[in-house]
Amino acid sequence: MLDRLNRAMEHIERHLDQRIEGAELARIAATSEYHLRRLFSALAGLPLSEYVRRRRLTVAGAEVLAGERTLLDIAVRYGYGSGEAFARAFRAMHGVGPGEARRSGAALRSQPRMSFRLVVEGSGDMRYRIVDKDAFRVVGRKTRVPLVHEGQNPAIVEFVRGIDAGTLRRLEELCDQEPRGIVAAVDNLADSRAEGTELDYYHGVVTGAEPPGDLEALSVAAGMWAVFEVSGEVPQAIQYLWRDVFTQWFPSNPYRSVPGPEILRTLLSEDGAHAEAQLWIPVERTT
Repeated sequence: MLDRLNRAMEHIERHLDQRIEGAELARIAATSEYHLRRLFSALAGLPLSEYVRRRRLTVAGAEVLAGERTLLDIAVRYGYGSGEAFARAFRAMHGVGPGEARRSGAALRSQPRMSFRLVVEGSGDMRYRIVDKDAFRVVGRKTRVPLVHEGQNPAIVEFVRGIDAGTLRRLEELCDQEPRGIVAAVDNLADSRAEGTELDYYHGVVTGAEPPGDLEALSVAAGMWAVFEVSGEVPQAIQYLWRDVFTQWFPSNPYRSVPGPEILRTLLSEDGAHAEAQLWIPVERTT
């Protein structure tokens, strides 16, 4: 997988002055565009589209300083429809406009070329199983919240506190399958998974039953799920599990993620500092 991902990175370098299609990169990487974008953002720490943009502006910056082409020629070469659009993007990355950079020889910022390699960081293993599930619903309360990578998510904490005990009891009675009990489900995440991008958050249960009219329901098609288990401090253990699934497990196993909600079942210790958790991610086999 990493070898094919590096081939896709080489394709980007050879086509910075041309249109780069996500579908073509996915073909080179032998995966889906959906999975490629999510895997790249997890490994690289920034969205694939942002990486391409920054590489283009890095190479364009070198041409600006060289002075061999007009600024408009450089703008058009790297996909900008006007000199003004190029100047805005150039300033956003480099902190200075292209004209000023050329006149003064200003210091510019650089986005290095990326390549990926396997680094063995420890001897820990990941506990997982593969489950085939029939179609089901996630039924509960829903809100829209920003994505937070580290620490508690204040928007989720406030939302959950506002759900009354009676509603939670009704939800628990609806649950009729795995994962059991109250779960957190996230859906409609941006492929980039960038900090602050919004997602749909459901606090509810997994069920095959018809939902009551006063609750919201997310219908989920039948399919295959990878189920990961972790125990540790809250919230770090759970957030690190999410990270490790995409940076370690997917590159090493014959599966890829597919569109659908990601479901978390958490059992907290009495003091709330420790958790036993299951993370359910929809997948399909690649071989």
